Formats: sequence, structure tokens, C-alpha cells
Amino acid sequence: MIYIANVFFYFLIFMAGAGIFSFLNVVVYRLPKKISFVSGRSHCPSCDATLRWYDMVPVFNWFYLRGKCRDCGARISFRYPAVETLGGVLALLCVHRFGLEAEAIAAFAFLCVLTVVALIDADTMEIPNGLVIWLLVIAIVAWACGVEPAWKDRLIGLVCVSVPMLLLTLAIPGAFGGGDIKLMGAAGLFLGWKLCLTAMFLAILTGGIYGIYLLATRKKGKKEHFAFGPFLCVGMAAALFWGEQLLDWYLSLYHF
Repeated sequence: MIYIANVFFYFLIFMAGAGIFSFLNVVVYRLPKKISFVSGRSHCPSCDATLRWYDMVPVFNWFYLRGKCRDCGARISFRYPAVETLGGVLALLCVHRFGLEAEAIAAFAFLCVLTVVALIDADTMEIPNGLVIWLLVIAIVAWACGVEPAWKDRLIGLVCVSVPMLLLTLAIPGAFGGGDIKLMGAAGLFLGWKLCLTAMFLAILTGGIYGIYLLATRKKGKKEHFAFGPFLCVGMAAALFWGEQLLDWYLSLYHF
């Protein structure tokens, strides 16, 4: 019975995360188009038919309808259930990593905004200022609720990556986008300086590999840019869950 109760509990956590990320799919679609995402029923982008409540069950409904609109049969992007699944997995990771504490709620809220930032930047090459403000709000509320790190670490995190990015961009125009700089400042206030530096290292590593791939396949030229925000967001998410272990491992390499 305890095993069944645990499975049911984690299933509820997964579905809650998937449901929230289902709403974030709406935000990602509407925010760049400057359409309100707090009012108006969800609808099919092809035939404009209003979705029924039973057509909005996260993850499972997409597979039940075989990835098609019930009314017009138009294809529905696989990104919708993929994002919903990501939300469920992240919710489980937050509970596993931080327990049923304020840290888990703060971490999940942080990841929610990062997901919207990553998807919108991938689609539009822009990071809305409103999302950066939300990250600042989450960081301040987390600090006020006693969530680590300490305020000194947070203030250093605010500038330890964003200021060097700004200086580099002033020296080399186009090195980083303004949205990337503001994103790292706000995220550093949440993560603290240690995890912020770790996140930047991971972002440069993964972004560099992707850039080499684009050049090797000639999908981008040497002077063409690609969205770096998604790599920053992935780096921050990885640092949030495993940054301390990565730092310990890295520092252990220098113990002789």
C-alpha cells in the first residue's frame, strides 16, 4: 500500500508539473505575438476551434488524438507534449532534490521562467524584459523566504557573469545579446555566484559544440548568430540540480 501511495503521489507531482508547463506552451505561443495569455480559451491555431476541457489533458491527450486536432485534423507540433513532459520531469526532480520545501517551489518557478525564455529565444532570437523581471522577483522572494544562497552570494551572482558579458560586448559588438546579459544578471541573483559561474561554463561548452556543428554543416556562416539563451537556460538548470557536485568534482582534480 505504501508503494502504491508513493507512485500515486509522484504521478500527481508529474501531472501538476505537466499541467503548469501546458500553460507555459500558451505563454510561449502568445507572448511574442503580444496576445493575452491570461484570458481567452485555448484554440487550434489552424482552424481556430476552441479546445474542449478533455482535449487539454497534459501529455496523454496528444497521443490519444495522434497529434492531430480533433476538429480539423491538422497536425499538432510534438513540442507541446514534449514541453509538458519536461514540466513533469522537472517537478519530480525539484521534489527529489529539495524535498517538499520552499526550495522546491522556488526552483520550479525559476525553471518555469527559464523554459519560456529558452523557447521564445529559440523561436524569435529575443528575450522579453518581462521574463527577466519575473526572474528577479522569484530571486527576491526566494531570498525573503530564507532559501539559500545568502544575500552576499546572490549580489555577487548578479554581477559576476553579467558585467563581464557586458564589457566583452562593448569591446566586441555582438558578442552577446542584451537579453542574454540581463538574463544572467537576474539568474545570478537567484543562483548565487558559484552556480552562476558553473551555469555559464556549461552554456559556453554546449553552445560552442553547437556552434561548431552549425559551421561544420554550413547551416550558419562565421558571422551569423544563433540563439544563445537556450544554452544559458540549460546551463542554469543543470547547475541548479548538479552544480555543487560538478564544482566538487572539478576542485578535486587539483588535490594532489
